[in-house]
Amino acid sequence: MTLQDWAAFALSITSLVGAFALMIRWMVKHYLIELKNNGGSSVKDQVERLESRVDQIYLLLCERDK
Repeated sequence: MTLQDWAAFALSITSLVGAFALMIRWMVKHYLIELKNNGGSSVKDQVERLESRVDQIYLLLCERDK
């Protein structure tokens, strides 16, 4: 292989690694947004609503057993 072939190969590998790194960065950024409160539509908000409902059901069951 010539020097030009090696340079093209190195550039191709570098481009693929860079694209992969940017894709991972984008995915992590968008998944982390789901873990913050945003007024009701994030996963964290939904989990908090479910926890409060489970707590209410638990209290109702405890009162019923008395």
